[in-house]
Amino acid sequence: RGGGGGMEGLIPLVNRLQDAFAALGQSCLLDLPQIAVVGGQSAGKSSVLENCVSRDFLPRGSGIVTRRPLVLQLITAKTEYAEFLHCKGRKFTDFDEVRQEIEVETDRITGVNKGISSIPINLRIYSPHVLSLTLIDLPGITKVPVGDQPPDIEQQIRDMIMQFISRENCLILAVTPANTDLANSDALKLAKEVDPQGLRTIGVITKLDLMDEGTDAREILENKLLPLRRGYIGVVNRSQKDIDGKKDIKAALLAERKFFLSHPAYRHMADRMGTPYLQKVLNQVKPEAFVISLALSILDSSWKQQKSY
Repeated sequence: RGGGGGMEGLIPLVNRLQDAFAALGQSCLLDLPQIAVVGGQSAGKSSVLENCVSRDFLPRGSGIVTRRPLVLQLITAKTEYAEFLHCKGRKFTDFDEVRQEIEVETDRITGVNKGISSIPINLRIYSPHVLSLTLIDLPGITKVPVGDQPPDIEQQIRDMIMQFISRENCLILAVTPANTDLANSDALKLAKEVDPQGLRTIGVITKLDLMDEGTDAREILENKLLPLRRGYIGVVNRSQKDIDGKKDIKAALLAERKFFLSHPAYRHMADRMGTPYLQKVLNQVKPEAFVISLALSILDSSWKQQKSY
């Protein structure tokens, strides 16, 4: 792949393939890989996403905060700004305004009283601080309806998540807090249903700093407890107090690094823990998923061509 690792090296290839398909009179509908972020309410999904972007831009609060899928396309660029598909031509440079727009656009479709919808919000963030990835933030798995939510809210959210993670080209980021029982992780249970061999599931363990004294998640992070083919990555997000106190993400990432390097249970694997390592892993695994999806696309196209003769 030369120097252009990750998806960056694949973009010119995609363009050439699309040109080649066009020359043959075929459309090349490449189902590009996406990464779905799945987890229970308050598992730390939003913080994981914000750390990947190095910006505060997601709505926060109690209950279900993500009430529509957010398709977040991160694009490496020299300047930093955001664009919404539904606000064509408008560039957002203030990320507080991005948060407000997500809230307004969510309420426009779902109403203001906690309803949900599977109609996605499409957001692109251009920044020198991101790697080129497409992440999908999905509503947190919940059990009890509140506000205008229907009695079958759990099933509705489950169906919405399944709609995304059932796709073979979708990598699943299963987010689970360290201070809960991993065997009961909703995210891992859903992932196992569509990916029983764990080929496209990455476990993300949050809230490691909130575990009871004298306990740790070493066995999980060493991939010994409930093994996944791609293993687990531990992260330490900002607390609500940190967020309220405006602790910025750069300071949080330094604190996260210090936590892993100084913790007796984790320091031997500190280089395989933390948000920067998670970003790196995501950028490396996407090309694999892309190549599989490309092969399927070519096979499908040639099969259709043969049928037409």
